[in-house]
Amino acid sequence: MAWLVVFAAISFGQSWDPDRLGNHRAVVRVTASTDAVRVHIPWRRRDSTPEKKSLIVADGSSGREILNVLPIEINREFGDIAFDPVSGPGTYYIYYLPYEGGGRANYPKIVYPGRESKANADWVARVKGAKMPAAQFDGLQSIDEFNSFTLMEAIATHEEVEVMLARNPGRNYFVFPEDRSRAIRMAHDLPRPWAERGPGQAFTGNAAKAEFYVFQLGVWAARRRLEDVRVSFGAASGFRCFNQGGVDWQSRPFTRVVNVEKGDVQPLWCGVQVPADGPAREITTTLTISAKGEPPTQVPFRLTVTSEVVPNSGDDDPARLSRLRWLDSKLAVDDGIVAPYTAVKVEGHKVGVLGRQVTIDPQGFPESIRSYFDIEMTHMASAPREILAAPIRMMVKQEDGHETPFTGGVLRFTKKAEGAAAWESHSRAGSIEGAVEGRMEFDGDMEFSVVLSARKPTKVQDVELEIPLRSEVARYVMGLGLKGAKAPADFDWKWNVKNNQDGAWIGDVNAGVQFSLHDDHYSRPLNTNFYQSKPLVMPESWANDGKGGCHFAQHGERYVVDCFSGPREFRAGEALHYDLRLLVTPFHMIDTAAQWKTRYYHAYKPLDEIAAAGANTVNVHHATEINPYINYPFLRPAAMKAYIDQAHARGMKVKIYYTVRELTNHAPEFFTFFSLGDEVFSHGPGGGPSWLQEHLNGDYIAGWYVPELRDAAVVTTGISRWHNFYVEGLNWLVKNVGIDGLYLDDVAFDRTTMKRVRKVLLRGHPGAMIDLHSANQFNPRDGFANSANLYLEHLPYIDRLWFGEYFDYNSPPDYWLTEMSGIPFGLMGEMLQDGGNPWRGMVFGMTNRLPWSGDPRPIWKFWDKSGIASTSMVGWWVPGNPVKTGREDVLATVYQGKRRAIVALASWAKEMTEVKLEVNWKALGIDPAKARIRAEAIEKFQTAADFAPGEGIKVEPGRGWLLILEER
Repeated sequence: MAWLVVFAAISFGQSWDPDRLGNHRAVVRVTASTDAVRVHIPWRRRDSTPEKKSLIVADGSSGREILNVLPIEINREFGDIAFDPVSGPGTYYIYYLPYEGGGRANYPKIVYPGRESKANADWVARVKGAKMPAAQFDGLQSIDEFNSFTLMEAIATHEEVEVMLARNPGRNYFVFPEDRSRAIRMAHDLPRPWAERGPGQAFTGNAAKAEFYVFQLGVWAARRRLEDVRVSFGAASGFRCFNQGGVDWQSRPFTRVVNVEKGDVQPLWCGVQVPADGPAREITTTLTISAKGEPPTQVPFRLTVTSEVVPNSGDDDPARLSRLRWLDSKLAVDDGIVAPYTAVKVEGHKVGVLGRQVTIDPQGFPESIRSYFDIEMTHMASAPREILAAPIRMMVKQEDGHETPFTGGVLRFTKKAEGAAAWESHSRAGSIEGAVEGRMEFDGDMEFSVVLSARKPTKVQDVELEIPLRSEVARYVMGLGLKGAKAPADFDWKWNVKNNQDGAWIGDVNAGVQFSLHDDHYSRPLNTNFYQSKPLVMPESWANDGKGGCHFAQHGERYVVDCFSGPREFRAGEALHYDLRLLVTPFHMIDTAAQWKTRYYHAYKPLDEIAAAGANTVNVHHATEINPYINYPFLRPAAMKAYIDQAHARGMKVKIYYTVRELTNHAPEFFTFFSLGDEVFSHGPGGGPSWLQEHLNGDYIAGWYVPELRDAAVVTTGISRWHNFYVEGLNWLVKNVGIDGLYLDDVAFDRTTMKRVRKVLLRGHPGAMIDLHSANQFNPRDGFANSANLYLEHLPYIDRLWFGEYFDYNSPPDYWLTEMSGIPFGLMGEMLQDGGNPWRGMVFGMTNRLPWSGDPRPIWKFWDKSGIASTSMVGWWVPGNPVKTGREDVLATVYQGKRRAIVALASWAKEMTEVKLEVNWKALGIDPAKARIRAEAIEKFQTAADFAPGEGIKVEPGRGWLLILEER
């Protein structure tokens, strides 16, 4: 068969520059001296409109481009090309997909230039239409194996398709069983191998015992659109088809309807769990493929089970694709808790979690929210701090303007588990009925499903949610377009799809609440560079076609958040979701000991080098020797484990970059995920690196690209079964590689997945850590989102923050506190952008990470020498701070020890200032008669100095001191 000859000739010749010539070429041999030859290239291209794309013909010996080229006929099936073999007999190359815009960019904008003739006009006139000697086509080559087109990417010709259809009259669709090793890659073309072998083939394969065996069924909608395509497996057990649905990220079963447009090909990826015991045998059954209004097609299935037994269902070998079963995993979806949290306690209408207690009113909303955290955030307070000034309430403003609250509710608890409590209530506001289902979990998250309906058509002026906070608690705010700062006395906000905004956090360091407004159509948007590609779905209830919004107002001792939806008419029987989420902060106490002890080296380097720098925790990014491809850290497990084992032998920890926002094209399951439509990968405009444009069908969002590895990622959706796969993958890494945790570069999954991640880590490896990095997303591209507010739902499960990229360290202290430090949520963080500001950073206990901008080593040495690990942090925000400066633009944080203290002093003043410290010596346990204040020399930070108590201390703009207060 001729096509086998052609594709057997695919090879990987000497290297060439793909950024100039592209990834693919035809090899042509000229046997005679002449000024024009013609060659026929049966390339069977999957790309569209090849006749519009340029060609480069080059001399095989010198690499020199040949200008006299005449494309005679170019189409997807073949190319007839004439050229001038200037060097005489020998080898020539025709590069048929050259592109522009390559280089080292991480977001390349590759374009395939149009055809432009460089040929001499006289030469063209002479050879056009003339009979020319034929050059010999010797085959196709690609720059490397990964970039080559597989057999499944060679299109069938129009004639071959017509022959198949003629041989099968009356059949509207065809089914082609296919091995897992030959992923079906084309959605709009029939592969040539199928045209050759025809339909009606049985599936045969070989599997090991205990293996989850994966295979494909390709469905070609030859003559009409197919609806509701399904595959059934008869009475056989252990089979499943991933394209038909499964289990979502919350362990809820779901189904997918598979439709296939006329002329398209749809892979159905299936699998069967092979029993682990018993003798080697065969598994036989009949697979039945059906579509609405079409007769079913039956495919005989025979799987020979060998005597080999594979562990973990074959998961240790990614090429088997057995990990596809992870898509339907329910791992760690439970009501268990993780450290440091305590079990949920329900007493009457009170629900208690670590450091917080909520009282639920009869309508199902909080009437009291209390925090038991002390303002210092290092211990519990002697008395709780009430957050609410009055119960949270929902009300309906009738057509006549009368406000009618929901009343008559009877609260009933429906769950009392270790990790969650749930309740329900039904109440009424005039003719509007309200059903509330509430849930509070061990981390302080509260979810309210609020369904409002009317038995008869009812017009209302508004549906409002009122959250009255105590003014002394509502000190700071961030979200809804407000940067972290003191809460404004008056503020208005409206829904806008261009903004990634649906809620805000309001509170103080030791007491606060975040509210978020959703409906039942909520879908997690994309973030970090990609928000505008998949923005928020405006909630039909709250947004109400632009009529809804929120208003903040100071009313004496009450700070009231009023969220409204505006006038509307409830149709009879219509139900609208006015859903609400509340997160009560802080989540836990800050861990200063861990802050001083855990010292990051954020790069893959030799462990000797890292240890010599004074670091003890390594973050290994992708694009490294042991973790080469983004978000698929499974391809070099032996090398990764060896590195981690060596680190453990030194008392060091190793965490890896692994998240879900985008996925490498090197993942073996890549084309399986594409077969799931928009479930795993987001719709998008295509483009990006050449591999994506040449091997996909254009509907995707190009993600991060590493040119050196040709690692091209595609952006995933906000939520999907890919998250089940991710959690299982993490579990595999913990058990088989021994990772000490995760470095998350922004987060594309939701709180449910974050909980599962933390459970898998701590249950498999107590002491495992997670740190979270975010670039500042307060910009138009990212929808003016505050990173801390955006990721607040994840912070209960994070150990350290790195909110530094693109953050402005000249921002006011309130911004540092709320948006960068993590302290109001029980976390501490580090700086990044341009090295940060080490003086201001120490006011919040923040330094930098090696080897990025900023050098924390001198500060680390000071920590060790000064004994900061044995101190207690008393921030400048604490009213009882024993050291004050008397100025709002020069702040002091105290690290208090026994009869000794370290004071971090930092200035936000625009000019040189002089401060005299107001010291409560008694609170520090220091005899004022013996007290002294000194500054040790710290490289690139400060020179040595001594100050007498009460002496003026000069502070330069944007700088400060680390002072030691002690007795002589």
